[in-house]
Amino acid sequence: MFDVDGVPICHPDPAGWSVHLHRDLGLSPDILQEAFFKPHWDDVIHGRAGLRERLAPVLVEIAPHLDCARLIEYWFAADAHLNRPLLAEVEALRKRGLPVHLATLQEHERARYLWDVLDFGSRFDAMHYAADLGAAKPNRDFFVRIEQRTGLAPADLFLVDDRPRNVEAARACGWGAAHWTGQCSLHDMLVDVLGRV
Repeated sequence: MFDVDGVPICHPDPAGWSVHLHRDLGLSPDILQEAFFKPHWDDVIHGRAGLRERLAPVLVEIAPHLDCARLIEYWFAADAHLNRPLLAEVEALRKRGLPVHLATLQEHERARYLWDVLDFGSRFDAMHYAADLGAAKPNRDFFVRIEQRTGLAPADLFLVDDRPRNVEAARACGWGAAHWTGQCSLHDMLVDVLGRV
């Protein structure tokens, strides 16, 4: 099980996809954070509300010059920097017969973008994401619902995630887990954690 953002997708700038948002679209990332992400993102990421349903009226207030579809298109494209060395290692694992899934915090639209446009559907065997599960990491329900969907026991599941709290939460559920820092190869990280690959 691989997280997405910070693992197979890594933005080269620590500020992330919105680093040039004001320059390119005339919208302050700080204003977007306060007006949209803080009050609405929890509902969107848990699947209780649609992305456009919540984003469009906010943009009318804070950036009437900016169409909702245009912002989403910009956001997804700016947040699509593939970690190709890692993806090559993931491909090698799959060729050895190991099922490789995504376990990620996504809403429905970006999940489809990842799967179809970025072609993660050909790189991974399945995707389990927050809006579809109705639960988000590090909540225990996120992990339990993946177990239920896959039919796999906790001891048969292993999470690679860039956030230590998610790694700890997975371990608390009986999963194996490793903190991805990008400082070594996937092979070396798994050997260090598991003693094997």
